[in-house]
Amino acid sequence: MADNSSRWGTTGTMEALQRLIDAATLAPAAVARRSEMSTSELHALRHLSREPVGPAELARRLGVTTAATSAVIDRLVAHGHVARRPHPTDGRRTVLELTDAGRAEAYRELGAMFQQLRALDESLDEHERAVVTDFLERATAAVRSIM
Repeated sequence: MADNSSRWGTTGTMEALQRLIDAATLAPAAVARRSEMSTSELHALRHLSREPVGPAELARRLGVTTAATSAVIDRLVAHGHVARRPHPTDGRRTVLELTDAGRAEAYRELGAMFQQLRALDESLDEHERAVVTDFLERATAAVRSIM
């Protein structure tokens, strides 16, 4: 297969973006190994740290079957990282919530990275932040265009 990378341009921005994508691809496996979790469990914790969701929604966000997600949920519940709660308005459904132990585990593994990213963001002025945000949103759309 021919190397078409030169057609895409090798600017500093493109090279930095590729390094970010590479690091973001490898980081979950490294963190999961260190914390003795699967990458799916780690991604589930990340999603649940934002908001409680149901098992089907978690499966959709993880991009796996509900059966596979069920096994992930069972392991996270067994470790005390996630709790199943009744849905607040539909008693037939379940909501998954990150426990304090799960939040502590996620913070232990990811907190330093998020602190560094927050400091980096805070170092930008409003104009710089707008340019970076626009670039990252458009780069995200480009990546998603192949999904």
